[in-house]
Amino acid sequence: MSPVNAAHGRSEDTSAVHPTGERPHGERRSLRRVVGAYAALAKPRVIELLLVTTIPAMFLASRQIPSPWLVLATLVGGTMAAGSANALNCVIDADIDKVMNRTKRRPLVKDSVPRRGALIFGLVMGVASAAVLYLTVNLLSAVLAIATILFYIFVYTLGLKRRTSQNVVWGGAAGCMPVVIGWAAVTGTVQWPAFVMFGVIFFWTPPHTWALGMKYRDDYERAGVPMLPVVATAQHVARQIVIYSWVMVAWTLLLLPVTSWLYGTFAILAGGWFLFYAHSLQAAVRRGEETKPMALFHRSNTYLMIVFVALAVDSAIGLPTLGLPF
Repeated sequence: MSPVNAAHGRSEDTSAVHPTGERPHGERRSLRRVVGAYAALAKPRVIELLLVTTIPAMFLASRQIPSPWLVLATLVGGTMAAGSANALNCVIDADIDKVMNRTKRRPLVKDSVPRRGALIFGLVMGVASAAVLYLTVNLLSAVLAIATILFYIFVYTLGLKRRTSQNVVWGGAAGCMPVVIGWAAVTGTVQWPAFVMFGVIFFWTPPHTWALGMKYRDDYERAGVPMLPVVATAQHVARQIVIYSWVMVAWTLLLLPVTSWLYGTFAILAGGWFLFYAHSLQAAVRRGEETKPMALFHRSNTYLMIVFVALAVDSAIGLPTLGLPF
């Protein structure tokens, strides 16, 4: 402390202002950490599903390449809605995340973000998502986005997750909504192809999530979350994965009347490929061999991407649709 400042009872803060007028390096680094922590609340990797499914849904609704500005506005609003739901989920499930190895690095567990801040962030993102969609897309897409957030929080997170092994079956409906929102953004309505795409993701979610649950069974058990792999035998889980996988693949074929042979070819080939690995997992469980459920988990992501990218390409090219067989 300099003699002059000491006489006036204040210290000299030489770190507050850089000679060039720029913020000190440490302050910029701290700001990046805070921004990164809030971004992590939104679970960016989970939002990838939004991109993989929403854009193809918009392509199919247009049966051509839709307006880039409409796609951008829908993705921005949809991403904010998904981020809102994920952030609020982190607030509610902070106690679970603390005891699970898979989630122990999330911001609220590490105290990188205050609980109150995370709650406000989630609520503001939700309101902002509805505003963006209403002002730049249409009212229906905004209403669907808010309904999705409310369903994810009140039905899945607060209602189903800790109470039933069917949590991801019915709660997973929230993750199916991006395709419906994408369709509504283009058409202003919700028609049967949107519900078919909804069903594809609905039946995809259990095999995808139960494969993850098989890997992290001890985590879920320790947290008191009754995921199917926690409360049922590995044989039963593997059998359910196979059943849902078959239904999922069959469901993708319901889109054949509004697509061409191109989509149909990829849907059948990708479906056969995924079913092979689902049956392989079941066979390994039956033989009592060491299984690798995460291999199926990762392949489920690849499968969904193939199906929806094929849907987008098919729609962009605009080949003649197969139509109804009658």
